[in-house]
Amino acid sequence: MTYTVEELAPGSYDVLLDGIVIAALVRGISRSGPSDMWQIELLDEMPAAQRPAPFTSQWRTFESRPAALAWLRIKETDPEKAG
Repeated sequence: MTYTVEELAPGSYDVLLDGIVIAALVRGISRSGPSDMWQIELLDEMPAAQRPAPFTSQWRTFESRPAALAWLRIKETDPEKAG
């Protein structure tokens, strides 16, 4: 299983598993603007036994984009997007 991401807009990505979109990765927004928090959410609800690894729930929150990518075992290739 290989995960990749495709940027849709700043702070918004499709998460693909073997080329098929299965989740979204988005940067949190607060009243003061973009935050450091990022969330990955599966697009389709499914029982825990059917979720692809490493998903143990429908969504997960991270303190940075690099942390989210590392969880998916995606190597960060653009240091400009590390925020």
